[in-house]
Amino acid sequence: MSGEFTPILLRERPAEGVAWLTLNRPAARNALSFALMAALDDALQAAEADDAVRVVVIAGAGPAFCAGHDLREVRADGREETMRALFTRCSALMTRIVRLRKPVIARVHGVATAAGCQLVASCDLAVAAESARFATPGVNIGLFCSTPMVALSRAVGRKAAMEMLLTGEMADAAHARAIGLINRVVPEEALDEAVLGLAGTIAAKSPLTLAIGKEAFYRQAEMDLDDAYAYAGAVMTRNMMTNDAAEGIDAFLARRAPVWTGS
Repeated sequence: MSGEFTPILLRERPAEGVAWLTLNRPAARNALSFALMAALDDALQAAEADDAVRVVVIAGAGPAFCAGHDLREVRADGREETMRALFTRCSALMTRIVRLRKPVIARVHGVATAAGCQLVASCDLAVAAESARFATPGVNIGLFCSTPMVALSRAVGRKAAMEMLLTGEMADAAHARAIGLINRVVPEEALDEAVLGLAGTIAAKSPLTLAIGKEAFYRQAEMDLDDAYAYAGAVMTRNMMTNDAAEGIDAFLARRAPVWTGS
């Protein structure tokens, strides 16, 4: 119907424990406008607060996953304070994904460029179609991908990150997997099945254990070796004292399925 409101972010529950968030600006290749970033951030907060959600999937509608920031919106208001607000908003969103107490999976098809590539790199896991392509092409338009660089350089090795950042060239899915930007590459027609399969495997684990483990992973990665082991040892001790750890060990020894309580 003419004039009917179309949400810029779709929220679905395709399987138990899975929140599926779809960027829904297909005509703009799901470019991250201020409004879309705010909507995604709100949805992530809602998913974190919902005990029924154990895994979050981020996908894109239409022909692409995400083409980065909305350059038309950027050029419409080029004031310095607006640019500062834009990149602060984006950085907060990417940090939200990393610090969310639930695993986040990127479902990637088409292109994931600039801040779209940053979004993929920020997610804990990523599954891509064989036809997917990735790039940080800001250098081609005189705007180095400095904020995407933060996530990219934490997801892949320095040489691979610098090549993407300095050349702006597209990387195919096979190369993205080889450098560690994504986890799995599947035929496009099998993409949803592969993502849901991975999400279901993770959703079957103790949500408390997943939350403890995700936080510990990112914290220890920023520490030196001695501090990382000291921190990880303390985390594992705390984890060992939970009811879910006791249940998991007892279930393993009794050769039965565990029943998680999240405590």
